[in-house]
Amino acid sequence: MATILAFATGTAFAEDSTDPIKIPTHNWSSQIVGAHIVGKLLEKGGAKVEYVSADSQVVYTALCEGDVSLVHEVWEGAFGVAFQKVVKEGCVVDAATHDAKTREEWWYPTYVEEVCPGLPAWEALNACADKFATAETSPKGRFLGGPVDWLKHDSERVEALAMNFEVVNAGSAAALWAELDSAVKRKEPIVLFNWTPNFVEALYDGKFVEFPAFDPKCKDDPAWGSNKDLSYDCGNPKDGYLKIAAWKEFPTKWPKAYAILQKINFSNMDIAVQAKLADIDNMEPEQAADKWLADNEARWKAWLGSAS
Repeated sequence: MATILAFATGTAFAEDSTDPIKIPTHNWSSQIVGAHIVGKLLEKGGAKVEYVSADSQVVYTALCEGDVSLVHEVWEGAFGVAFQKVVKEGCVVDAATHDAKTREEWWYPTYVEEVCPGLPAWEALNACADKFATAETSPKGRFLGGPVDWLKHDSERVEALAMNFEVVNAGSAAALWAELDSAVKRKEPIVLFNWTPNFVEALYDGKFVEFPAFDPKCKDDPAWGSNKDLSYDCGNPKDGYLKIAAWKEFPTKWPKAYAILQKINFSNMDIAVQAKLADIDNMEPEQAADKWLADNEARWKAWLGSAS
């Protein structure tokens, strides 16, 4: 009994490792700003932090191997499959779920409905695909997707639903918004990848395209849905999760930091504001993180609790 009590006492007050907690940064603004917010909070709790640039898909393999320590923005639509795979393998833990609800989908500015009646139905979009044609895709319409590493399976959807579109991937989130802004200024038809929460909805009036409702079977069971031979004949989740993932060794290597990590909780507005600070206000990530922390002091102090 004495041995058990001694062990319990030792683990209850175990000190965090002095090794740095490695936080990945990806290629969209809210994630980069949020990474610095998470990092600054863990530092306030006494941890050492290091930021590493990482591919947003490969990062789950890196997380599994301990090359990065956490991922604070796990979007269900884009990364759910990769995330669930490593959780099932036992090398990654599902640390927390944010209050934010996400949607990632094809999107268009509202004025497009003037030249493409029947929207937001995907069938209507397909019927007027030629309105979205470019020199690069003609006679097919162009769908401007996100960076390839976001892995949205847009090409598979186009094939499964026999859509008269060609997927062209933007090199970055910034490239997406530059194309959108240019099209809006000229009132040109455009359909592109967008997501919520995001700053875009505060600047541009638009709607998501409505595809057949999402079902998990849509991804891996060709017999599900209208196309009995191909998968991905559906839309993305409309109320997707946003999670925090951690390397399996995180809770024991940095127990105090893990207690903080489990309490971090971003809302839709938080994610939108984090994106706005970078994309609209042109703040550097660290500056934007400091601004968010200054505006939300009561919340993050509650997350830190006695650690602060």
